[in-house]
Amino acid sequence: MPPEENTPTSPPPPAAAPSYESMQQHRAREVMRHTRMDLKTACLLVLCILAVFYTLYFAASIILPMILALVVNLLLSTPMRFLHLKLKLPKPLAALLLILGVFGVVGAIGTAISVPAAGWIERAPEAMSALGDRLAFLRGPIHLIGTASERIENFMTIAGSHLDHTAKAGGDESERVVMSAAPAGGEFNNFGSSLLLGTRAFVGQFFTMILMLFFLLAQGDSLLRRFVEIMPTFADKRRTVQIAYQIERNVSLYLATITIINSLVGLANMLQCWLLGMPNPLLWGVMAFLLNYIPIIGPMMGITVYFLVGLFTFPSVLQAALPPAIYLCIHLTEGETITPMVLARRFTLNPVLVMGSLMFWDWLWGIGGAFLSVPLLAVFKIICDHVDILTPIGHIVGGPTRGTNTTPLFTPDMIDEDDSQPPGA
Repeated sequence: MPPEENTPTSPPPPAAAPSYESMQQHRAREVMRHTRMDLKTACLLVLCILAVFYTLYFAASIILPMILALVVNLLLSTPMRFLHLKLKLPKPLAALLLILGVFGVVGAIGTAISVPAAGWIERAPEAMSALGDRLAFLRGPIHLIGTASERIENFMTIAGSHLDHTAKAGGDESERVVMSAAPAGGEFNNFGSSLLLGTRAFVGQFFTMILMLFFLLAQGDSLLRRFVEIMPTFADKRRTVQIAYQIERNVSLYLATITIINSLVGLANMLQCWLLGMPNPLLWGVMAFLLNYIPIIGPMMGITVYFLVGLFTFPSVLQAALPPAIYLCIHLTEGETITPMVLARRFTLNPVLVMGSLMFWDWLWGIGGAFLSVPLLAVFKIICDHVDILTPIGHIVGGPTRGTNTTPLFTPDMIDEDDSQPPGA
């Protein structure tokens, strides 16, 4: 027999390096395996979280401008670095030029759209009556819905009247006394005073944000350096620098990308308004740009406004439905294709938690909180990813990545198989 030839065997391929997602899953499992929390610690944690939320709510007039300044500082960090390092401008001068340039452009656009916006507000009462005439075909369904709602309300009132009939009657009497004592012009005076107070509060908060933003741009690096210097160990210093770098990089990149995408959305909507003959296309383009910062709810509000403006502008309902239909197509193209394709490789957030964050911050801080909901959730996830005890929370906040297995976690076969096993197996 001929001798067997010793053919050289190729070495096995090297094992693929674990991805960042798999490493985070492993860290989260280890933390959950070794962490135990007793009832006392859980109660203290809940009380601490409630205290933080109460503070954020009652101190919103001073905390909200500071957080807005922090977020805008992250957005302007790259141009600030360019002015200071490339053009060799002193930091205070670079910060001043950057603030004047950005808010100068914002002020110019606001001045350009303020006149048509005021005109639409003045025409709102007569426009509402015209809207009722244009939507006369909906009076039948609306009447049916109103009748059904009234019947349900009457049924609930009759069912609960035997519980607190006396207290309710006393409350109605006191209500009637208070209403009869109100002066005729009280509503107008209250509206005027509330508008004046609201404008005064807005100007004060805006000045606070500008002042805080200037000092963050001019001296923010020195504040971070001082904070790193007091960390006790080198590992703590490195972790602090990593958290600060990840927050600045990811949030600033997210804000810059979303701002560019929203600008394109606003430009596309302004162009379609101009082509379709809608009045004041700049106003509606700027509105679409701003509303696109608010996930899901903002574009839905914009589509509704476009439909109402179309009813005032075009002679038929079908023509009035064309601008909101184009707006919806633009939003679906941006939200389902462009934004996920651009941002998926950088960081993702759980859509359920994004919607929950939007509702929570909008309830807590109003429209400012709605604008800040996604950046705050992103900052929270970055901090959780770099703090060991918070790694499971960071993994939950993260959204699905590309290539994620979409099979269900539980199937009927798995449940039947588990049920068929004897206890202790």
